[in-house]
Amino acid sequence: MTRIDINKTNRLGYTAVIGMEAYARTNVDKRLFELLKIRASVINGCTFCVDMHMTDGLKAGIPQRVLTAAAAWEHAGSLLHEREKAVLALTDSITRLGQDAVDDAVWNRAAAFFDEAELGALVLAIATINVWNRIAIATRMTPPVDAAHPVA
Repeated sequence: MTRIDINKTNRLGYTAVIGMEAYARTNVDKRLFELLKIRASVINGCTFCVDMHMTDGLKAGIPQRVLTAAAAWEHAGSLLHEREKAVLALTDSITRLGQDAVDDAVWNRAAAFFDEAELGALVLAIATINVWNRIAIATRMTPPVDAAHPVA
């Protein structure tokens, strides 16, 4: 059960995150957007967000195998394009901030495929999903259960 509904208790802050989400959603390719959201959510252990973005990706027509490949992208072979792998490497690096995070090799790999504005949009999209993951985990949000997929 969810601890609190931040949308109700902290409406102004929640609305600010929604604004970042809307910007990222309109400035990042849909397929890349869902892949980076799945990957960051896997790293952060956010089942709610993994479920949401797998579902959204399927609705957008992204093949199941491609969506699943985001979880272990380094070993996905030709299921993912090099451009997608560059975004997922950037996602890993930004999500796992540390002493050597977002090094030049990771950045330059992504920069080979994207211009500065596109890179900025990707950074904002990755930052936004990390915010959502932290909100969902802290408040104990869980994926919805529906009649088509009952709990065993």
